[in-house]
Amino acid sequence: MASRDEKIETKAIQRIQQNLLARSERKVLNWLCARMPDWVMPDLLTGIGMIGALMVFSGYVASNLGDGWLWLSISGYFVQWFGDSMDGSLARFRHIERPRYGYFLDHSCDGLATTLVVVGIGLSGYVLLEVALIALAGYLLLSIHAFLAVRVLGEMKLSYAYAGPTELRILLIGLTLAMILAGSQPVFFGLFTWFDLLVGSIGLLLIVFFIIQTLRTARRLAQDEPPIRNWR
Repeated sequence: MASRDEKIETKAIQRIQQNLLARSERKVLNWLCARMPDWVMPDLLTGIGMIGALMVFSGYVASNLGDGWLWLSISGYFVQWFGDSMDGSLARFRHIERPRYGYFLDHSCDGLATTLVVVGIGLSGYVLLEVALIALAGYLLLSIHAFLAVRVLGEMKLSYAYAGPTELRILLIGLTLAMILAGSQPVFFGLFTWFDLLVGSIGLLLIVFFIIQTLRTARRLAQDEPPIRNWR
């Protein structure tokens, strides 16, 4: 059982969200929250988000049978956005938050959903699985940093370089539309596609963000906790 201090610490997490669409998205989410039927609960929305992730994964994998299946992935992004963005928003709107439970469940599902999406892209025939896994590694590293920052700083950073989950979904929808239009013909050394280049670049960029944020946080903590000179 968590101690009283741990419970207070979890509730005091500061959410830092500076992505470009944050304000507009918040207005949409508040509008939706005010119109949700009473029987719609946060856990149901979390489940809807996971169904959306499965739709994305299934569409990418099935695209090996035909490009038309990519529309399933595009639809899945909208379903996943709705469930993933609304669960916590509805809990806060109704003042029914369960901080430790919600934090644990939400981020566990986020990790699984992102794994499904990225692995699905790697199994689609448009992007090599090895390249997609670079992007997944970058995401997981940033997630690790975010979870560590909650523990040592009491902050949850939800965006990097003015981009958050919503902007990333829009980018992935654009990528999927480009797959439908351009096909999967390799253009680099007969092996890599433009999509490999884009997804691999995003993965490397996420890893760079992780390194930068790690150095910044370590420097901040070092200033807050200077070394003890006379320990004897």
